[in-house]
Amino acid sequence: MDLMAILFSWLHLLSAVIWLGGIIFILYIAIPSLRQALGPEAGKLMGEISKRFTPVANYGILSLVITGVALTWSRGYFQGSSFSQSVPPFTISLKYLLALMMIGIHFYRGLVLAPKITAAGPVQKPALQRRSLGLVKVNLWLGVTILLLSVIMSF
Repeated sequence: MDLMAILFSWLHLLSAVIWLGGIIFILYIAIPSLRQALGPEAGKLMGEISKRFTPVANYGILSLVITGVALTWSRGYFQGSSFSQSVPPFTISLKYLLALMMIGIHFYRGLVLAPKITAAGPVQKPALQRRSLGLVKVNLWLGVTILLLSVIMSF
C-alpha cells in the first residue's frame, strides 16, 4: 500500500467529516437549541459560532481540494488507467461540479451574504438570514450527494 495515498485519503475523509459534521451540528443542534433557549438573542450567539466554525470549514475545504486533486491524479482518473475506465466520467464530473457548487455557496455566504446581513436593517435582515440558512441546507444535500457519488466510484 502506498503510504501517501493512505494519508491523503484519510485527510480527505477527515476534512469531509469536519465540514459536513459542522453543517449538521449547526442546522440540527445549534440553531434549534439557541432559538429555544435564547429566542431573539440566538442570532448573536449563532454569529459567534459561525465566526469560529468558518475558519475550520475553510481549512477543511482547502484540504479537500488539495487531497482531492492528489487522489484524483494518483488514481489515474486523468491518465486513462484501467481504474479510471471502470468509473463513468459522468460520475467524476458530477462529483467535481457539486463540490465546486458547495465551495461557491460557502464563500458566497461568508464573503457576500454575511456582510449584507450584518449591515441590514430590521426589515431586510430576516429575509437575508433565511436565504443564508437555505444555502446551508443546500450545501448539506450537496455534500451528502458527493458522499454517495464517492461510494459509487469506489465500487
